[in-house]
Amino acid sequence: MSDTAPAATQFADLGLPAALLEALNSLGYETPSPIQAEAIPTLLEGHDLLGLAQTGTGKTAAFALPVLAGIDPSLRATQALILTPTRELALQVAEALQRYAQNLRGFSVLALYGGSAFGPQFKALERGVQVVVATPGRLTDHLRRGSLKLQQLRFLVLDEADEMLKMGFADDLEAVFDEVPDNTQKALFSATMPPGVRNVARNHLRDPKEIRLHSGAKSSLETITQKVWEVANHHKLDAMTRLLEVEPVEAMIVFVRTKTASLELAERLEARGFAAAALNGDLSQQLREQVVDRLKRGLLDIVVATDVAARGLDVERITHVLNYDLPHDSESYVHRIGRTGRAGRQGTAILFATPRERRLLHVLEKATGQKIEPQALPSADAVRSGRLNKLATRLNSASEQSGALHEQLVHDLQELTSLDATELAACLLSILPGAKALLEPVADLPTAPARRERDSLAERDSGLVRYKVQGGRSNGLLPKPLVEALVKHAGLQKSQIGNIKLFNEHTAVYLPQLDSSTLNRLAGIEINGMTLQIKAWPLPPGETEHRPRHHKPRRDFAGKQPPRKGKPRG
Repeated sequence: MSDTAPAATQFADLGLPAALLEALNSLGYETPSPIQAEAIPTLLEGHDLLGLAQTGTGKTAAFALPVLAGIDPSLRATQALILTPTRELALQVAEALQRYAQNLRGFSVLALYGGSAFGPQFKALERGVQVVVATPGRLTDHLRRGSLKLQQLRFLVLDEADEMLKMGFADDLEAVFDEVPDNTQKALFSATMPPGVRNVARNHLRDPKEIRLHSGAKSSLETITQKVWEVANHHKLDAMTRLLEVEPVEAMIVFVRTKTASLELAERLEARGFAAAALNGDLSQQLREQVVDRLKRGLLDIVVATDVAARGLDVERITHVLNYDLPHDSESYVHRIGRTGRAGRQGTAILFATPRERRLLHVLEKATGQKIEPQALPSADAVRSGRLNKLATRLNSASEQSGALHEQLVHDLQELTSLDATELAACLLSILPGAKALLEPVADLPTAPARRERDSLAERDSGLVRYKVQGGRSNGLLPKPLVEALVKHAGLQKSQIGNIKLFNEHTAVYLPQLDSSTLNRLAGIEINGMTLQIKAWPLPPGETEHRPRHHKPRRDFAGKQPPRKGKPRG
């Protein structure tokens, strides 16, 4: 077992064939990472391998290169099988194999995953491929159908084994092990080593060499600057908008907890003029691939994703990762921020935390071995300065492309309008979208309160009025159609709508002050077959609004429910 990597300075020191070294050189690879320096020679020597390595450490090349070194491209049979937990990671690994094998004539690789048609996969397998990269579910489907033959399999690799077990693929993995020949060389990589992974290794690996690269895993995060912004839930969207105003973001992955949240946040960002899209498990594989492709090509700047949907996503443009919602555990956090700062590039990871969530930050700091630096919310002056700098950058870029024709156009406009140069520039700026934003007033966001006890809804919706809507959970009323009705018929922006709290027979919603004509206009609207009845519903002085009884206590990072203390509040 090894805890540190040997001092290999060149890929040529590792025993790889010339065709692969030429490919690595053309791809710009210089020195092997710690996991590559230790795993590649081990696998080339024919040993089974148990590797503990985090995402972003270069482990794909650590197993892909030895696999390619050991297959016969002239033999049209499956000689290597690589299992991954998700479709995105399967595609990423398959693409990496293609790049490394660019000098191997006759080589072919096939990615098998759910959500795609069986027909093309059947045809590709019938033609013969040397390497199959697959998710466990789709792989076992092919094994049951007899469309995938493993009699000539030489290599079996399990990538992110802990994730596959966490996702419930234990039985599928056992079925695969039952099918592979006894002499198959096996490698298992995992970010953590829970008992389930240890049992798989004990039962199916032959005297494996074990590599533990704890220090390497943490050092892979050294290129990532981690920050935390303390912000209340209902200010997160405004805080994110300001982040985009002041941070030098080229492309960003934004992590939320649910599929619904990914869609809603992407829509709200689009409404604010940002090139954003959602990435979650409900999208068809074709749509998911389109989102990733648009991000790579610069047609999208922001992808709002769930954890599973973004697993294995590797796009060079990603300069920032935003944890809009706190992850469920520290492992998810490490995987999330690993989407940036890859392959030595610099990246920034930002975490939005409410005052009550601050106590959990030390768990994340322990997992990454780094301090998560607190950052103050950008002031109104910082936002204006950020907008001004971005406009100046655009103008400087435009000045390099302007020429005599543009100068003549300015001269002609001056003659037609009788404006001097300063007046003409001011008029042109007034119709330029980037300049218009500089004229908009910017207010400072309120600082999140430092106390940990639960704030009342009235405090958290400072400046808004509480309204009572007739209808609640018992009537099937949902927040989304209510928001849509308020936007359409009250002329509100989604960002103006505060907390919505559902009760059994009614709903509380925090809104800007509505005049009588707006209330009358809303009175005739129907939602889910119910006529909308809305009226002001102020809280009595000193009284707070209690949490509904159906509220479930938050799970901690270990996934356990905290113990109840006394009776739930009504």
